[in-house]
Amino acid sequence: MIRFGLCCKFETQPIKFYTTTATALLKLEKNVARRKISNLCLKNAESLQKALIYCTQNNIGSFRVNSQILPLKTHPQIGYDVEKLPDGKDIIKAFKKCKSLLLENNLRMTFHPDQFILLSSPNDEVTQRSIADLNYHAQVCEWIGADVINIHGGGAYGNKKKALDQVARNLMRLSKDVRSRLTFENDDKTYTPQDLFLLCKKEGVPFVYDVHHHRCNPDELSEEQSTRMALTTWDREPLFHISSPQKGWEGPHTNKHHDYIDIKDFPKCWRGLNITVEVEAKAKECAVQRLVKSLGQE
Repeated sequence: MIRFGLCCKFETQPIKFYTTTATALLKLEKNVARRKISNLCLKNAESLQKALIYCTQNNIGSFRVNSQILPLKTHPQIGYDVEKLPDGKDIIKAFKKCKSLLLENNLRMTFHPDQFILLSSPNDEVTQRSIADLNYHAQVCEWIGADVINIHGGGAYGNKKKALDQVARNLMRLSKDVRSRLTFENDDKTYTPQDLFLLCKKEGVPFVYDVHHHRCNPDELSEEQSTRMALTTWDREPLFHISSPQKGWEGPHTNKHHDYIDIKDFPKCWRGLNITVEVEAKAKECAVQRLVKSLGQE
């Protein structure tokens, strides 16, 4: 049975997640800024609860959490310790309520951090910032029960093998909480499934197969081969991504996502698998529900 995943936000539902900018906060007196960020964190934890309740009631089995759920958490000037915020205890309590909802309703939660997280960079400052951000994600994962922190391979810097060797070395610098949740996904420009498979198998990192990215950035592997390959890397329910091109496969910019999923884009080899499929479509919950209906899983 396929578990379908909603990504980060809603199209029609009155469930909102809030953020702010460093520029706005730095204009405020320090205590006022701390109060504002504390309030945003608490609102987001409460919104996450609402999101999980909606998913439970609407046949959506997984929810991808926005990486700004704790706004500017690792910003060099604004970064903060949640426990020390004015609402710190209430924020953590609200997030832990999300974990209870997840367990009670057989839901799943994941993270897909922003693309600036790079473990392949030759610049150690970039790597250190990336590790700090991964640690932040792992902390929230622990509170809410999320089991995936999914990232891309990063840049190739003119030499894919050398860059992936750098990734492997940097994996040793990650905490157990990060490593136990970290996954790699093929992207639409640089790293194909074939590029990442050996790294994932050797390092024991699950591989998230994005079939849209594979179609944009193909290799020698078929979709069926890539699917089978991905399945072998998981020690828990595998995670896959689906999307359709904004203007069709004959149009420009095929890497851009459509509002909905064209049923013809859903791989036949995925049907009948026990997997999570995150629906990367602009119409959000409407797209998930239409896809579920098209596949006859309502």
